[in-house]
Amino acid sequence: MNVEYRLEDPGGSAARGCLDAYYRELDQRFDGGFDPHAAAYSGSAEGVPLQVKCVVAWLGGVPAGCGFLQWADQSVGELKRMWVAPHARGRGIARGILQVLEQAARDAGLTAVRLDTNRVLTEAHALYRSAGYAEIARYSDNPYAHHWFGKQLQETPDVEAG
Repeated sequence: MNVEYRLEDPGGSAARGCLDAYYRELDQRFDGGFDPHAAAYSGSAEGVPLQVKCVVAWLGGVPAGCGFLQWADQSVGELKRMWVAPHARGRGIARGILQVLEQAARDAGLTAVRLDTNRVLTEAHALYRSAGYAEIARYSDNPYAHHWFGKQLQETPDVEAG
């Protein structure tokens, strides 16, 4: 089955359905559970509202994963809530979501992206490292974060038909 990656309304039913499943999974995997309100999106320190892009991966016409990009200025974006449904894992969907989010960041004029993640999400750590992310200093007060990663974005080269 082919996977289709679509930019979706962050508040739409596909994104909400993926987030609900993601939150349930984190609640089971994290020591002490997971409260999505404790790590909710917020505005920037300067009071500038966040801009948010959402990618939903569709497999067989059904949402099978998601990821979000948020930013308040034109330099660094933050990747949030990357998740792939258990039945869809092992197909490269997370890597595809990551690539679409990075391109959305480039398209928005951002020069870097960063993210935070929990210690139990070792498969996510491996994905980020293999995609060129390096551990960086703590930048958030997310109570569930134990690792912080960042990546400088390079322009994607134009490919000429020839």
